[in-house]
Amino acid sequence: MRRRRRRDVDHDSGAWLITYSDLVTLLLCFFILLFSFSEIDAQKFRSIMSSFQGAVGVLESGKTLEQDDDLELESESLEEDLERLKELLEEYVDSIGLSDEILLTVEERGLVIRLMDKVLFDSGKADLRPDSMEILDAISDILDMDEFRERLIKIEGHTDTDPIIYAEEFPTNWELSSIRSSNVLRYLVEEQGIQGHRISLAGYSYYRPIAPNDTLENKAKNRRVDIVILGATYEDMEPK
Repeated sequence: MRRRRRRDVDHDSGAWLITYSDLVTLLLCFFILLFSFSEIDAQKFRSIMSSFQGAVGVLESGKTLEQDDDLELESESLEEDLERLKELLEEYVDSIGLSDEILLTVEERGLVIRLMDKVLFDSGKADLRPDSMEILDAISDILDMDEFRERLIKIEGHTDTDPIIYAEEFPTNWELSSIRSSNVLRYLVEEQGIQGHRISLAGYSYYRPIAPNDTLENKAKNRRVDIVILGATYEDMEPK
């Protein structure tokens, strides 16, 4: 009787293992099915997106090929316009004998019309010289041509490192550079009718030199006003 009871106990104690293994097997199958469903959905999604991108030409940046082509054409057209504007201004500068005082360059930010300070102002002053107004008149006429009428303009004043000594109205070079650029801006807007929303100004004092401030010649290069016809990328940086 004792042996028989032991067999029954051994038989009953192993029954739960079968049930447990069945449960684990079912759970494993369940997770495999879930995984396979997710893979199918992911594949479908990737397939749909590939088809969509192929149909409309979507780039990784989110722009379409058509938009990218338009932007490239617009950029090339703007660069050509700036080069043409540079040539027009160079002809005028040569005709008035100021090719050494008015420098023209096309940079990444746009076309820079660089006027040395003695072209526009007397030493230590911010009032426009009477003869400088004719130069600004010619520049404004070109800026207002149909090809360039929508371009934004920035007026930038710069000085050398010499401290302000004889001009009490300008405590530092910050004020001198800012007032000079302001007077150029006001003349272009108030006297020549350049639209105010197109134009802005900045005064940089001596902190953006184009040459070391170590000789009289280099200091003369740094005393300048830059009229910048902004390219499209730099226009986007301007406040609307």
